[in-house]
Amino acid sequence: MERGYDDRDGKIWLDGHLIDWREANVHVLTHAMHYASSVFEGERAYNGKIFKSREHSERLIASAKLVDFDIPYSVDEIEQAKETALKANGLTDAYVRAFAWRGAGQDMGVASARNPVRMAIAVWFWGNYYGDAKMKGAKLDVAKWRRPDPATAPSQAKAAGLYMIATMSKHAAEAKGCSDAMMFDYRGYIAEATGANIFFVKNGEVHTPTPDSFLNGLTRQAVIKMLREKGVEVIERHIMPEELESFEQCWLTGTAAEVTPVGQIGDYSFEVGALTRDISESYEKLVRV
Repeated sequence: MERGYDDRDGKIWLDGHLIDWREANVHVLTHAMHYASSVFEGERAYNGKIFKSREHSERLIASAKLVDFDIPYSVDEIEQAKETALKANGLTDAYVRAFAWRGAGQDMGVASARNPVRMAIAVWFWGNYYGDAKMKGAKLDVAKWRRPDPATAPSQAKAAGLYMIATMSKHAAEAKGCSDAMMFDYRGYIAEATGANIFFVKNGEVHTPTPDSFLNGLTRQAVIKMLREKGVEVIERHIMPEELESFEQCWLTGTAAEVTPVGQIGDYSFEVGALTRDISESYEKLVRV
């Protein structure tokens, strides 16, 4: 039986110290457990180097500020902590989870200004996020939950609370035999998958939703840059659901997902075409430079 994430060998960097994996615990009255006052980053290390590591550290600090707390570590200190965690666990190819949260303290209501901000970094080996879908194309459900209006929640923060509807949508998708779900935004435009950005191909052009109500992923930005360097036109715009039938190819991007082709969304099918395969292979080369 596979071990749970609370029962593993190794070390976790916690508040400036390396702790035995099983001892890296928090109190049940930790504010983040009750009020979602937590932010995180998902990163991957390839051949010992974390792809876009510094950008991830910068975004972690920015996300915390968006949900109204300050992380007590600088970008340089976070960078060093990630390297420490990788070396302590003897990993060169790994998933890196850096996260910060409001801990247990004097406050136990919605307000928590007096509670300490804590931070941890865990690293582990993690293969393909979508399993064999990375080769043959993922099957996506269409979620009933929508990405919120930026006036309702800080959509550019990688905040734990924004993933509640993602978890619910992915569970519903998996119950239907799908790998994931595509989500709309609050206006009904196509937004993203539960934890990955989405791209479509039509007549040699690439179309991807404008990230004005969801996170503009670092992998998304890297893929757009690669496409444009290849001379492929990339159009960022609002995409209506009825346009799905006109697209020929589709893929997802994200740190965990990397570049994963999509074979089906609801009743619509897509080919795992030449451009999809090319950008997936190009991304694999980019992260291992």
